[in-house]
Amino acid sequence: MEKQPLSSSCAEQKPLRVVVVGLASCFGCQLQITNQEHFLTDILGRIDLEYWQLASSEPMPEEFDIAIIEGAVTTEEAVRQVKQLREKAEIVITIGACAHTAGIPGMAAQGFEGRIGEVYDTLPEACGTVIEPRAVKDVIDVDYAVLSCPIDFYEFAQVLSAALHGSNRHRRSTTMCAECKRQENLCFYPRGEICLGMVTNGGCMARCPSLGRPCMGCRGLSPKANLASARKAVERFGLSPEEFDRKLTIFNQTNPLIAAEDKESHDTLPA
Repeated sequence: MEKQPLSSSCAEQKPLRVVVVGLASCFGCQLQITNQEHFLTDILGRIDLEYWQLASSEPMPEEFDIAIIEGAVTTEEAVRQVKQLREKAEIVITIGACAHTAGIPGMAAQGFEGRIGEVYDTLPEACGTVIEPRAVKDVIDVDYAVLSCPIDFYEFAQVLSAALHGSNRHRRSTTMCAECKRQENLCFYPRGEICLGMVTNGGCMARCPSLGRPCMGCRGLSPKANLASARKAVERFGLSPEEFDRKLTIFNQTNPLIAAEDKESHDTLPA
């Protein structure tokens, strides 16, 4: 990801002003940050935290340097909000699967037009002008992203530090499957369980498989993901490619690779 460099004068003269904003999400990623209060004090000493939606009742300031965004974009109001954040902030950081891939809210993107009517007779005004869920990066340019559901605090601290110091280092492009092997975990496929590690972004050090749970793909599809080959691998183990695809949509429904296949499948259905 390319970033917009912070001015040297800003970095040298005063702490950077930070706002933390929540969109469509459970706010669990913001909660992960507060759960590490013994490390949080070190971070707060390096920034000026001027607004935190989870913990503040004060209005958002008009001027700030870094915007941290959790959650998916699901309304026209949210579209305008993230565009305003992008215009004002020198650095934009997204945290969590909902912001990076549209996450759980993104599951509604499939058959979106009919889903609202399944729940509401008339959409409550408080919901705003609802649109098909999308990731923040599909609306504005994002400089840094902290992946996973929920985020790992230490990865958040590393990314924030990179933003504060102007690092241009690119994210590692390994898959989670490669990290799982380095952790010496046993593969789930010979045991008859579908795991999404072979197509998912690495960086979590195989957290879920190390705890005995298959990867659910919360870090998003890897740029190196080959879905056709992955489906063939699933079949070789006698498992269902359809179930593999279903699991993929939990966190990746709005990914262009998945969305295009859904559209193609829908277009070929008999009238």
